[in-house]
Amino acid sequence: MVKGAGGLDRILAMEIVRVTERAAIAAARFRGRGDEKAADEAAASAMRMELDKLPIKGTVVIGEGEQDETPTLYIGETLGKGGGPDVDIALDSLEGTTVCAKNLPNALSVIAVAAKGSLLFAPNVYMQKIAIGPGFAAGTVDIDASPRENIENLAKAKGVPVGEITACILDRPRHARLIEAVREAGAAIRLIGDGDVAGVIHATEPGETGVDIYLGSGGASEGVLAAAALRCIGGQMQGRLILDTPDKKARAAKMGITDFDKVYSAEDMAKGDVIFAATGVTDGNLLAGVRFGRDVITTDTIVLRSSSRTVREIRARHRDLERL
Repeated sequence: MVKGAGGLDRILAMEIVRVTERAAIAAARFRGRGDEKAADEAAASAMRMELDKLPIKGTVVIGEGEQDETPTLYIGETLGKGGGPDVDIALDSLEGTTVCAKNLPNALSVIAVAAKGSLLFAPNVYMQKIAIGPGFAAGTVDIDASPRENIENLAKAKGVPVGEITACILDRPRHARLIEAVREAGAAIRLIGDGDVAGVIHATEPGETGVDIYLGSGGASEGVLAAAALRCIGGQMQGRLILDTPDKKARAAKMGITDFDKVYSAEDMAKGDVIFAATGVTDGNLLAGVRFGRDVITTDTIVLRSSSRTVREIRARHRDLERL
């Protein structure tokens, strides 16, 4: 295999496409059936099977949960058949289990791969996040600033009125005060039911998605995956783990985290050469969902690499072996 400047095999960027494609297809068979568990388990099983075919020695640093929470793709699990690079793996075999079960937009199968020691090793907790797209000066937004300050600073940097700014926020009761503050500042809001990896990525393409900034808290796993994507396509992101109980702090300490209040940048969460891939499960702003034909399945995938800033969009047709 030919290695890139960052040390990862170039061909690995294409090989991990099969990982997200297979997981997305497995999950899509449960679209709209109201069974979140079945969709999630199918996606995880398919993703693990494909990962074990890759010539890597991979360690899951962001996974489906911690070892006592899930039977597969757990944090710390080793995957791959060896014979290649030692890598960190961050994954979410089905990002948006609820939206898949309801057949709503923006369910994805997502993975990021980087050299060993490059991805944030974090417990399965919430993370406070803020993200904007590329082209802005450092410090345009700040996780410790108020929603109004961040909205006004971003509007000034874009050269537009505050009323032309749209914030993407997960529709959760915990965000009631945040939503109120953003509206009081004069900005619009796009609420999403799930899928904050896609939410962060949407903020990098406001001309296409209509989203200028991502705000709020969501899973730490999604935070690291979103940071990996931003490392490849540009943008700013800050995240802080929400370690608000002794148990969460103990779990974080076990993973080597000593500063419980640390604000992580995208570069802190995903260092060095990073490869990111996402395949659509349901239709969304970012990717089309899986299409089942008479005997062919069509998938839509985006593959990103930080060292080259390459963005590949892959529409693939697969023989549907279950129907042949």
